[in-house]
Amino acid sequence: MGRKIVILNGSPRRNGNTSRLVKEFTRGAQESGNMVTEFFLDEMNINGCKGCFGGHSSRECPCVQKYDMIQIYPAVKGCDVVVLATPLYYWNMSGQIRTAIDRLFALEEGDGNLLRGHDRASLLLMAAEGHGFEDVVLYYDHLMEHLRWENLGHVLAGGNGDVGDIEGKPELQKAYELGKSI
Repeated sequence: MGRKIVILNGSPRRNGNTSRLVKEFTRGAQESGNMVTEFFLDEMNINGCKGCFGGHSSRECPCVQKYDMIQIYPAVKGCDVVVLATPLYYWNMSGQIRTAIDRLFALEEGDGNLLRGHDRASLLLMAAEGHGFEDVVLYYDHLMEHLRWENLGHVLAGGNGDVGDIEGKPELQKAYELGKSI
């Protein structure tokens, strides 16, 4: 029986280098019998967290803000694996994915923690013009510790300044193989 995988794709480009990593990962995961749901965050209406502590994890939409996060909350609550896919922007994850990650906090509030633990796993897919992934990987590793999710690792593809630069690079095969291994 396959696993349920949710991909939070924080790239602003549907056909960019990060999205190519996502496509290869998805191909491998689906070939192994997994069900993959991708959220292309750039086309979703997701506002930043207001820090109001008004969330309640047991509600259909645990956050006081509704909008498009209402699609993501049940998918994350019901999945086995969360994939964070993002380009490297200014030595960090993209704003699109950072906003979605911040908003997932509502699943930890109120009536019970529906985010931390729960036998989930995660992995990180990243593409960048340069190679300065250290700060993001450190953040990601700390996030996995906090959430108590199994860290399945990461595929970090540097040297990809223009759309399509990732073609033929070994990181695409690594993303495929990581997907296939789940």
